[in-house]
Amino acid sequence: MLFRRDADGRDVELSGSTVALEVELQRRVEAGLEQMLGIRFLASEYPTGPWHWGRIDTLGLDENGSPVVIEFKKGSDSGVLSQAVSYLSWLESAHHEFEALVRKVLGAEAAESIDWRRPRMVCVAAGFSHHDRVAVQRLPERIDLVRYRIFEGGLLSLLHIDSRPARRAPLRPGGTASGRRWSAARRRPRWLPAGRRRARAGVLAGPVRRAGRGAHGVGRGRGGALKHYIAYRRLVNVASVIFRPKHGAILVYLRLDPDSVVLEEGFTRDMRGIGHLGTGDLEVRLVSAADLEKAAALIRRAFEAA
Repeated sequence: MLFRRDADGRDVELSGSTVALEVELQRRVEAGLEQMLGIRFLASEYPTGPWHWGRIDTLGLDENGSPVVIEFKKGSDSGVLSQAVSYLSWLESAHHEFEALVRKVLGAEAAESIDWRRPRMVCVAAGFSHHDRVAVQRLPERIDLVRYRIFEGGLLSLLHIDSRPARRAPLRPGGTASGRRWSAARRRPRWLPAGRRRARAGVLAGPVRRAGRGAHGVGRGRGGALKHYIAYRRLVNVASVIFRPKHGAILVYLRLDPDSVVLEEGFTRDMRGIGHLGTGDLEVRLVSAADLEKAAALIRRAFEAA
């Protein structure tokens, strides 16, 4: 719901609508794809060949290096999830083709950093049924449901309805991401046991994850373990968490403007222009439970602003 204050100081609800043509929504989101969804644009109306028989509305690469397929629907469409699974199936069979496209559009460095373990499908539509939301929770693929509305004054609203982090592809030591097989759930995290500093990092891990997932009651925060860090996100990454057990610390990178924070040496740092793993311009360094308490307000601000 969106409200505007009138001349009498009353809040009047704006009436939302949908687009007349699907392509209107597609072109508008594509024009601001990275800002709106944290996804770099690769191609529009991309053909999937005779077997999968279709054209993908939009292809992209997200801020975590994951391939993304985006499908737009001007209304509500009960077939959007079956289409999503079909296009993700194409993506699984077209690694070389996709990598070549990334290399052509974004460069060799982006192509070499693609994370094939967590491809995504983003469905943008006017609405989703209860059955769609249940299906997203049951399917192994990583699918995000995003509802849109158009308001007077040229306003576009995107609301994250539901998603489920994908199950990682089974892995086996010594193979490739698609060929190795092991259970991520049973694998012992590298940052656990051995030494007091590692134990201290392990103690802090749980509260950081809870802060990210719960988002202090703000919306629906989702966490996902990536190759080098854990990303907590809504429509875009809000916080990236990196464990540094050898230093007894956890680094949290937040999507916050460092200029809006009073920086404290050894606790917060402006990372603009400094290369680092994860996404976010503000680094927060946690070495104790007291640091975590101080960081809670910053984490809350990041999620409220997302």
